[in-house]
Amino acid sequence: MPIEIERKFLVNIPKWKELSKPIGEVFRQGYLLTDPNKTIRVRQTSTQGFLTIKGLSVGATRAEFEYEIPFEEAKELLDHFSVAELSKKRYKIPVDQHVWEVDEFSGANSGLIVAEIELSREQEYFTIPDWIDVEVTADEKYYNSNLVILPYKYWKS
Repeated sequence: MPIEIERKFLVNIPKWKELSKPIGEVFRQGYLLTDPNKTIRVRQTSTQGFLTIKGLSVGATRAEFEYEIPFEEAKELLDHFSVAELSKKRYKIPVDQHVWEVDEFSGANSGLIVAEIELSREQEYFTIPDWIDVEVTADEKYYNSNLVILPYKYWKS
């Protein structure tokens, strides 16, 4: 079974703003199913479509099945079958042997910036750049599938 091992962190926004970064890619992402034990997601980039099925997270690990689908089919699924949707701009930042994926959310999640790193094992060593802040891997409110249900703008400070 394919698995994803991913750790998630909040970004230090002032340091992030100072960082020289590549051009980001805008994602449109919708959910066909948001269940605590599994999610089914459709993602559309500027040129590609993806269907992703994720299982229950145990620590930083969960089952993940991802398939590229035709761009137009991704659009149709998002337009007609998605129960909830979000958008974000993703930046890929190489640091040593890893690539950090940093998501700047828009819309109802505007102001939230989250960084993720995929690992080959949960205890794998990786460099934490100075623009990374607090780890939120275990905090379910930061899961994209939950951000579509309770967006960041509705959180109480």
